[in-house]
Amino acid sequence: MLRNALLYFSRQRALRNWVETSPIAWRLSSRFIAGHRLEDAITACLKVRAEGITATLDYLGESVRSLDEASACRDMYVTILHGMRSAGVEPNVSLKLTQFGLDFSIDACEENVALVAKTAMEVGGFVRIDMESSEYTERTLDIVTRLHQRHANCGAVIQAYLHRSANDIDRLNAACIRVRLCKGAYLEPPALAFESKAEVDRNYMELAGKLLTAGVYPAIATHDERILERVERFAANNNIRKDAFEFEMLYGIRRDLQKRLIGEGYRLRLYIPFGEAWYPYFMRRLAERPANVVFLARNLFRH
Repeated sequence: MLRNALLYFSRQRALRNWVETSPIAWRLSSRFIAGHRLEDAITACLKVRAEGITATLDYLGESVRSLDEASACRDMYVTILHGMRSAGVEPNVSLKLTQFGLDFSIDACEENVALVAKTAMEVGGFVRIDMESSEYTERTLDIVTRLHQRHANCGAVIQAYLHRSANDIDRLNAACIRVRLCKGAYLEPPALAFESKAEVDRNYMELAGKLLTAGVYPAIATHDERILERVERFAANNNIRKDAFEFEMLYGIRRDLQKRLIGEGYRLRLYIPFGEAWYPYFMRRLAERPANVVFLARNLFRH
């Protein structure tokens, strides 16, 4: 119920406009979001790099209201890639297709992302195309597949709670497309998604096995300690090298696990979001794991 309420509030535009200008709300969310400016995000990248951790940057703002706004987001991502290279950090970005105009034109959206992918190739970088709600899944995978044929430095995201994900991973593995596996953070009907945590966890491990044995440098994205331990055992039992995949986590979450993984010689990348439009992202993170609400309350006044 709490998860549904958080997702509902994340969609209320008037509330979002108010919260995004609230200093108190920003203080709550700043643990998970690097800041409003690219400079803030680059600083976060340099900080985690000193700890042996790589990063992917996400410029927040999922939906746009016009193709002009989508073009502005495209140009921002080009700037991000050049900025990361200039700062001496790996140019690696994550983006959402609705931010690039998918709701207005598939062709325009694809060309916007293609320009970002081309720029990434020029600076030795990588573009991860995030997955959104199930209404976008097929279109997203189609675009990723086409873009990968033009620019091999594009990857996809698969959500383990969707029933269709096993087939999608087989398709992406066959095309040698890199995949980030996550549990899923959107509210989906039972016809499309597993409902219980046990079912999602079971499917996550099955999909992780597919990726680790037949995928191309997969990213295992989770903060679930039991899942992490199971993935580590699976990799060890199947002689999968620690440099053949990476773990991914969200900026500011489970720093204890981050340190442990790095200490054990695993590769770790943090998903670092920044920008003014942080409210929907923040609310979805809380909805994905309602225990984060308690976590925030306990740590609000800690430094």
